Amino acid sequence: MRVIMTGGGTGGHIYPAIAIADEIKRRYEDAEILFVGAERGLEKTLVPANGYDIKLIKVQGFNRKNMAKNVKTVKDYIGAQRNAKKIMKEFKPDFVVGTGGYASAPVIKMAHKLGIPSYIHEQNAFPGVTNKMNEKHVTKVFLGFEDAKDYFKHPEKHVVCGNPVRADFMNADREAARKKLGFGKKDFVVLAFGGSQGAGRINKAMMTAITRFNGAADVHICLGTGKNYYKPILDELKESGLELKSNIRVMEYISNMDEFLSAADLIVSRSGALTVAEVTVCGKPAVFIPFPNATGNHQFFNAKAVADKGGAVVIEEKDLDNEKLMAIIGDLMIDPERLADMSVKSHSCAPMEAVKIICDNIEELK
Repeated sequence: MRVIMTGGGTGGHIYPAIAIADEIKRRYEDAEILFVGAERGLEKTLVPANGYDIKLIKVQGFNRKNMAKNVKTVKDYIGAQRNAKKIMKEFKPDFVVGTGGYASAPVIKMAHKLGIPSYIHEQNAFPGVTNKMNEKHVTKVFLGFEDAKDYFKHPEKHVVCGNPVRADFMNADREAARKKLGFGKKDFVVLAFGGSQGAGRINKAMMTAITRFNGAADVHICLGTGKNYYKPILDELKESGLELKSNIRVMEYISNMDEFLSAADLIVSRSGALTVAEVTVCGKPAVFIPFPNATGNHQFFNAKAVADKGGAVVIEEKDLDNEKLMAIIGDLMIDPERLADMSVKSHSCAPMEAVKIICDNIEELK
């Protein structure tokens, strides 16, 4: 069996593809899986790090603010289709699975032209442009949220499954993760991050927590800043004269997110579809701060779905105040019963069967 996985740009598109690929390999050990992604996307490093080969094509998204720049975008897209055709002619996949992001558009379209069965997965309640374009070319559309049905045109293709999460998260072991990462059994661990790209506003808010808890006994603050924010955050801390103690960890990117999520007591993060899926699979209480400019405000609705069940607190960015966030963290820190209740309710929102549902519904796997 030969499979092409395509999609990328951000971790929210890449990791679901890896989760699906892992399940295919679990079911069919001899399956050969090739990823096709964009030259400029995170997939060029994340995919090989997870043990899969990848071919890169030159493609980019449309610029809605400066239409003149789209002349090159169209040229790149035509070239990407040619490269996708070449890759498929050489690799000869039995089927193709796309998980969104502009890299998947030419690959899915070319698979359709070549008569190769293809499938897509949409992570968000408000679908991306690429997946909406690809719907007519595919056999089935897998949906992370039922609300996404309203934005597609072929209901007979829809399968609501939730968002695929890698087995590493499903099998997370809190005690083992804490031992590996150097946290004590009784330590209170706060993990804050803004997705694969980072979030400036969350970083800024967590500076207060870092200052307040620096050197505190039995409290650890772990902050994943994102590549573009890492140096400015370190520079700001240096200029403030704060000497970071061992209970504070500031990281550019958290590659072993499954371990940090498993070890954490409380999560502070954006609420992209994948983040919400991973947090809930691990059963973690969260303070979600939705990205306000997400299309269709989908991050707010992602977060609200968990908060409505009691598994999270939502703070909209317009209402985010550093002291308000500190107060919430402090209140939860001294209320283990509430944290335990939130943990159970968070886990109740988890898409535990997503990968299984997807693979069960791919005709070529039957």
